Amino acid sequence: MFSKKKPNDTENPTTENTAEEQLNNEQFDDAGAATEETVTEPVEEISAEEKLKLENAALNDKYLRLFAEFDNYKRRTQKERVELLQTAGKDVIVSMLPVLDDFDRANKATENATDISAIREGIQLVHTKLKSILVQKGLKEMESINTVFDTDLHEAITKIPAPTDELKGKVIDELEKGYTLNDKVIRFAKVVVGS
Repeated sequence: MFSKKKPNDTENPTTENTAEEQLNNEQFDDAGAATEETVTEPVEEISAEEKLKLENAALNDKYLRLFAEFDNYKRRTQKERVELLQTAGKDVIVSMLPVLDDFDRANKATENATDISAIREGIQLVHTKLKSILVQKGLKEMESINTVFDTDLHEAITKIPAPTDELKGKVIDELEKGYTLNDKVIRFAKVVVGS
């Protein structure tokens, strides 16, 4: 009995092995067939029309992105320009604050002061300080009296007969000073011209 079981036990593993081998062979054949199908599938050529459509779509996309980027650039620069205009005079205003403080102190000093010469001297100091700050920022006074009348620098209020022939066509009197900021006229001098 024992002998019969042994041959049967040996037969079963071989039949199982052959069944597994057949399954493996079938799977390998399927995989091989699948790779053959992919290799033997003809690669479809893209027609010229389709190529042009693809290029057109790519260029359209590039154009839209560039347009959006430029639009963002315009918005950003416009915002920066508005911010710059709002804060353009900030440094000038900050530099003027000490002068404003000096004027406040001068006003307080005039309430109880009896000596006018001291007040006059204090106001003269504040005036000098203000002028020096403005000169540092690029402001210059125009010298107009006894100069030739120039419409680029002067605004004639009136003409009067010149006291001498030398003063004809020249500025005789200045009613309001003119100023330049960094060599650009910001206020014309209002003058009286000799004729």
